[in-house]
Formats: sequence, C-alpha cells, structure tokens
Amino acid sequence: MKPNETSSPTAGNLNSNLAIDEYNTSIQTPLRADAFDMDDATKISKIEAHFSEIMNIMGLDLTDDSLKDTPKRVAKMFITEHFKGLNPANKPNLTLFENKYNYKQMVIEKDISFYSNCEHHFVPIIGKAHIGYISSGTVVGLSKLNRIVDYFAKRPQVQERMTIQIAHELLDALKTEDVAVVIEAKHLCVSSRGIKDDTSLTTTSALFGKFLDMDTRSEFIRLIGK
Repeated sequence: MKPNETSSPTAGNLNSNLAIDEYNTSIQTPLRADAFDMDDATKISKIEAHFSEIMNIMGLDLTDDSLKDTPKRVAKMFITEHFKGLNPANKPNLTLFENKYNYKQMVIEKDISFYSNCEHHFVPIIGKAHIGYISSGTVVGLSKLNRIVDYFAKRPQVQERMTIQIAHELLDALKTEDVAVVIEAKHLCVSSRGIKDDTSLTTTSALFGKFLDMDTRSEFIRLIGK
C-alpha cells in the first residue's frame, strides 16, 4: 500500500457469519506449525548467536564494551518485547461486564499509541489506533482495548492485517457485529529508507455491522476527529 492510501475490508456484506469466516482465513500472521515447540530461553540463546554472527559479518568489534552485550540485548528484546505478540500465551484476557445500564450508543477509545515492526524490513511502524463498538450485552474494560492493540502490534506486521486482526478479536470477544477500527501509522521503511518520505501517514480501517451504515460511520469518524 502507498502512504496516505486508505484500505478498508468492508466491501460486500460482512455481517454474515459466512463472510466473516471466509475473511478470517487470510488474516492470521504467517507462522509455522512448530513455532512454539522451542521455549523462549532457547530462542533467545539462538538469536543471540545468530545476531553475533551478523555483527561480525558487518565488521563490528564484539570485544568493545559498548557492543559485547548487544546480541543478547537484541535477542531478549525480540522475544520478550518487540515480537511477544507472536506467542498466544501472551494474549490478554478481556474483562467483560454486563451492560446493566443498557448503554446502546457507540463506545470509543481513540488515540491508542502503538509500536510495531514492518514484516518486510523489520523497522518500526509507529501509530495510533481508534476503536469503536456498540454493545450487544457486555462492555469491556477500556484498558483491555489498549492491550489488544499492543498484542497484535507486537509482531512483524502489515498494517492492513493488524487492523483486521484487532477488529476480528473484538467481534469475537464482545459477541457483537458492530465494531470499527481505524489505524493511522508512520512506516519507517518509507521514511528512513527507500523513498525517504517523512511526512506521509498510512490509514486503514475495518468496519462491521452498524458501522457500515453511513450515518453511524460518519458519527464515528467525527468523534475520533477525522
């Protein structure tokens, strides 16, 4: 996708279970079947060894005080921070509450900051997510929306996929058809290399249920300030 283009997976009737199920088959992060056969400590050890070799190939002196622990730091960062969202064991549990107050309007959490990494160059994607949903009987603790965004961001990503993954997770967890996700992000693979465009943003959206209605969509866009 080119910067400043808007992508939305909402074409057609996504309210039907069939359409949603068909759509889900292409949104999973590509992982091998044995992705979690190896424990984290072993992964960190192996990445440390491989990253040491990369640094050696680049001609860096690993006996230098500033560099000698870099392979270990990078390996630990990859497994426990940057890409911890690959492991389903790290998926946050959503705290749901009965909608006793019968609130029927949209709930919006906007400007959720996230840091991800482009799966094509392994450089940062930095952005904000805006989430809206309409309760079908339950509401979610607001901080859990931030945690869901963080979980799907913490893996090698494509912004379009991340947008849909977050939306689908909320559709499933909240048992509602009415979910909206908009993500705006700066891709350092665009700004720090290649074309080196430092001003463009990429916007993606995933709208389901009532958010496909023009009036509801317009209200959501207005309330998130876009």
